[in-house]
Amino acid sequence: MKEILYLEVPTPQTSEVCTWLQHHFQTEIGEKMITPDGFRLQFSAASAHSTESPELSTFVWSVQRTTYLKVFRVGQPPKAQEQTFLKHLETELRSTFPYQYPEPPEINLSQQSIFEALEKDYPLTVKYFKKMPNGEYDLKRVYWWEKRWREGVRNPQTPQKVIFKTPASSESKSPEYDLIYIGGALGVIHAAVMARLGYKVLLIERLPFGRMNREWNISRSELKSLTDLGLFTQSEIESLIAREYKDGFHKFFDAYNPDIAKAPILNTPRVLNINLNVEILLKLSGEKLKEAGGEIWDETEFLKADINPNLVNIQSLHLPTQTQRNATGRLLVDAMGTASPIAWQLNGGRAFDSVCPTVGAVIEGGFEPGVWDSTYGDVLNTHGDISRGRQLIWELFPGAGNDLTFYLFHYHQVNPQNPGSLLEMYEDFFTILPEYRQCEMDQLVWKKPTFGYIPGHFSSGSRDRKVGFDRLLLIGDSASLQSPLVFTGFGSLVRNLSRLTDLLNTALKHDLLTEDWLDKIRAYQTNISVTWLFSKGMMVPTGKYLPPAKINSILNTFFGILATEPQDIAETFIKDRTSWWLFTRLALKAASINPLLLVWILDFITLEEVGRWLKNFIQFMLLSFLSFLLGWLPHLTRKIQPWLEPRYPKLWMGLLTTSYALTDGMGKPQTPHLITAL
Repeated sequence: MKEILYLEVPTPQTSEVCTWLQHHFQTEIGEKMITPDGFRLQFSAASAHSTESPELSTFVWSVQRTTYLKVFRVGQPPKAQEQTFLKHLETELRSTFPYQYPEPPEINLSQQSIFEALEKDYPLTVKYFKKMPNGEYDLKRVYWWEKRWREGVRNPQTPQKVIFKTPASSESKSPEYDLIYIGGALGVIHAAVMARLGYKVLLIERLPFGRMNREWNISRSELKSLTDLGLFTQSEIESLIAREYKDGFHKFFDAYNPDIAKAPILNTPRVLNINLNVEILLKLSGEKLKEAGGEIWDETEFLKADINPNLVNIQSLHLPTQTQRNATGRLLVDAMGTASPIAWQLNGGRAFDSVCPTVGAVIEGGFEPGVWDSTYGDVLNTHGDISRGRQLIWELFPGAGNDLTFYLFHYHQVNPQNPGSLLEMYEDFFTILPEYRQCEMDQLVWKKPTFGYIPGHFSSGSRDRKVGFDRLLLIGDSASLQSPLVFTGFGSLVRNLSRLTDLLNTALKHDLLTEDWLDKIRAYQTNISVTWLFSKGMMVPTGKYLPPAKINSILNTFFGILATEPQDIAETFIKDRTSWWLFTRLALKAASINPLLLVWILDFITLEEVGRWLKNFIQFMLLSFLSFLLGWLPHLTRKIQPWLEPRYPKLWMGLLTTSYALTDGMGKPQTPHLITAL
């Protein structure tokens, strides 16, 4: 008996597929015999001496809210008839069960609750959100986030206009603030740092301040930037840590992979092994901001900004009272994240190249003993193949006490027909969780949901995404300059916090607040400009059918190689610290072990994208060589700063930007320097 066909049928209605196979699918060859999960197609004996009739056995099963089909050959059916049958079967399946991209329903919450509005289409999502504290509010947020994301994806050329340039006012009006931050999650961390440097800061947040629909994980080495800049003491950092665990695992489903694409577990004990108490982090950052003279306007929605040569005027709406609140500042910082209308306006059709629709929950109890050891985390895990055109990936991070934080996400091409759905993902999450971790769903104690859209930008160079405008700067997920593999805007911000702070402080001190200067203040890393190819190899192009095990085969090939390397090599790669030589060596090793990898990746990328990636690779090589030759420049830059900066501030800003590009921008961060404002 031999497997000759393995397909994903993109529907959760496995019984419908089985019924169709048994009673509606027509074949003109062989004798069709119904089985519980499909049918057998039996042929007459191949010869008079044969006692067993050859046959093709077709059956379906369900996992991950998806249907899978296999065909096995028994004996030696006529080869021509077998090929005709397989081609006919796949064609009819694709025609009868095509990809579906459901839209969230249009709802009117003045006439019904969010639970009533969504229960028909997302019954499990409604059931378990009802069990969560603030579940109704949070489900409204999920719905709002998805609707806003879809609107941005489908109208990228005509985004909502919220930034307006205006002429200078005849009145000599001084701005009320130096910095106005929009977005209170990543925004408050950076705002607190800048306020402690002596700048007058306003933070505007749409939600009640301190609320988050995400959890944050990081490592101790990356947290160090928060103490280096003086934002927190070491004891305060310890108070932010909810859990530090022993090890993190990377394992991808390989039951149906070829032997060459099977891999052992990859252990990374110092990657994302620190779970932060987000509420304490935000609260403490807010206190630091206020102690330094900053202000927070929460439950206030940003409406628009008028920018003139002298200042930026912000209009916002205080949601509880529905009253307008205005403020003026020297500089506006957008930290609103993926749904930022500012990011969409500035970057138009290339706001983002990819996205990870991410859902999950914090669960504080209800698992049977032994289901999971809370001293370990799952960094990346798949327990099945491609599901309805997506390779679903799990993360599991232990938190404080008995808390376990689960994420389910997939890498996704931004596509107007198929923008990516949080609601569909939540229905998957509540269905699949018992498959992933053995549990009784109704016994679980739900603490809060975790969800969002994590963007990715496939950089072709350090200036191909706009993050600066006159008196406007984007940071975090709004800037979308983070690694397309593991880290989010939080990781990118923290790892580049010293660099961003130093450059922004320099721009403010010398009033270098035009687009040309502010666009240099970015968390861009040349060494991650080549890693978009890996995330691309985890995305099923919209409407394309791939062998179900293809993505797991690619992941196992590369992570299997990392598992054979010393532990610090794997951590260097995953933490975006890889050098050109390390990247090249690992890529060549992967190609030599599994030459099919080069062929497999062509299912996900076009020849144009191959050329684009080769350009990135050559740029990375040249800049790595330049960074080696100019290794003395950062030291010289700091040595001449006292003389150069006061006399030639623009030259100093350009030199400082270059210095950071050759160090932090290559994954080799400089030792943080003392930063002082004028």
